[in-house]
Amino acid sequence: MYYGYKGTVLIYMYGIDLSNNSFVGAIPPEFGNLKLDLSYNNLNGAIPPQLTEITTLEVFSVAHNNLSGKTPERKFQFGTFDESCYEGNPFLCGPPLRNNCSEESVPSQQVPDDEQGDDGFIDMEFFYISFGVCYTVVVMTIAAVLYINPYWRCRWLYFIEDCIDTCYYFVVASFRKFSNFRR
Repeated sequence: MYYGYKGTVLIYMYGIDLSNNSFVGAIPPEFGNLKLDLSYNNLNGAIPPQLTEITTLEVFSVAHNNLSGKTPERKFQFGTFDESCYEGNPFLCGPPLRNNCSEESVPSQQVPDDEQGDDGFIDMEFFYISFGVCYTVVVMTIAAVLYINPYWRCRWLYFIEDCIDTCYYFVVASFRKFSNFRR
């Protein structure tokens, strides 16, 4: 759902609980002066380091998502958030978590511009190509079977003829009903 909040209503907003929503994708760095509970979703990627600049953040939980990379620097209020705020994210590392980050285990936090906003959706170009190939293979297979087997070819042509006759009689009957109805 989309709710647009503008003007002074944002001044009165002090918290937002977004837990158990099945969100997917990355955490946007644009969150404001709010309490954040983003636990039990399907968020992925890194936690934006810009969140440490929100000095009024009282609650922060991203537990049980699919986040990766380093936890935010332990400054300001992020120094008060414990391990339970990050639990259930096996690819997160750094304080306050027990697993330390090494260079090869930390994925890049930069997302290329052409992949931002993708959120795991299917590549449409690949979809169209694979659909076209599969459609062509199916049509060619049916044509080959009908060419090879004369019995099936005969049955197929009778089936097509019956469909054409049925459609013709349906249209004629509908037209007659409509013309009788108008009289």
